[in-house]
Amino acid sequence: MAVSIIGIGADGVVGLSPAARAELDRAQVVVGSARQLDLLPAEVTAERVAWPSPLVPAIPGLLERHRDRVLCVLASGDPMFHGIGTTLARVAEVRVWPHPSSVSLACARLGWAVEEVAVVSAVARPVERLHAVLHPGRRVLVLSANGSTPAAVVALLRDRGFGASSVTVLEALGGPQERVTTVLADDDLVGLAPLNVVAIECAAEPGARRLPRVPGLPDDVYEHDGQITKREVRAVTVSSLAPEPGQLLWDVGAGSGSVGIEWARTHPACRVIAIEPREDRADRVARNAAALGVPGLDLVRGAAPGALAGLEPPDAVFVGGGVTVEGVLPGCWAALRPGGRIVVNAVTVESEMLVARWHAEVGGTLTRLSVGRAAPVGGFTGWRQAMPVTQWVASKERT
Repeated sequence: MAVSIIGIGADGVVGLSPAARAELDRAQVVVGSARQLDLLPAEVTAERVAWPSPLVPAIPGLLERHRDRVLCVLASGDPMFHGIGTTLARVAEVRVWPHPSSVSLACARLGWAVEEVAVVSAVARPVERLHAVLHPGRRVLVLSANGSTPAAVVALLRDRGFGASSVTVLEALGGPQERVTTVLADDDLVGLAPLNVVAIECAAEPGARRLPRVPGLPDDVYEHDGQITKREVRAVTVSSLAPEPGQLLWDVGAGSGSVGIEWARTHPACRVIAIEPREDRADRVARNAAALGVPGLDLVRGAAPGALAGLEPPDAVFVGGGVTVEGVLPGCWAALRPGGRIVVNAVTVESEMLVARWHAEVGGTLTRLSVGRAAPVGGFTGWRQAMPVTQWVASKERT
């Protein structure tokens, strides 16, 4: 079944290309949001069907119900940019007539280069994702879920120390009610149209916390109880895990979640499943993930190896806690995709003995990491050595 998907803007059908309008006119059924359907003139005679909620589970039944009719779906702007087009393309053959996206329209109004702008969608996603892209001098566009999103964005900027940022709200882009309002992030935003985009020119206040995307964030940006892979070892660990866009990490015995969080921060497409048996630590993982811009981290509250059953096979595994628990390493190794990588940090003699046996059996590398930090010694300065870490890194052969 081929589904026609037509991108439509706030200007309605007058903004459609002749080809898109012709496709709309031949449709027997038109599906869209109530707002989109209201944009259609009376001469569009097709049956109008509003999307049910929740939307995604309803798609197969809707397609089956109208399989023998000419079906057209309305989408906001470019259907293949954070739009319904990408969802439908997974389950049906699609033909797409795009409209300029809200990002293109916003950049056109602001005079911004599209390729230099970070885009964060807050549509059905936590606004905390914004944390990962806040850097002084950067330009960011937030795709709002509704009229309350700009206020949530402004509150986040203030809390993060970016209250000096210039914030522009662009409402109903391309339509007769279009409005562009520029404020500072310490102003309040109320009474806004539900269809809006928030543009941010990031400016950090003195003392604002800077969070680079490279691994090795300071330990004190995390909430933890001491169960944390320390900064220097963490940087080496994420490097050894070698994240690539789209790959999935299992962070087994997550503790504070620091390794999984920094894996996820390397690229928006990197995914994490954090496995943590203690409820208090699992709660900390969730709070740390939100505060550092990766609230989409998947959290499994349970103990390995039992909690690993049924999880999506990983491209990489990090074992930071529970190394010596029976069945953990065999379970992780068995689940690892061919070509995948495992990294284990051992700090006790018993865990060192275990990784040494695995190294002898399947290969890889063993590295001893030792970190010393300068600290006061009386009236002088000396070195305080952290516990050494033995790191085993191995790749699973492709079959």
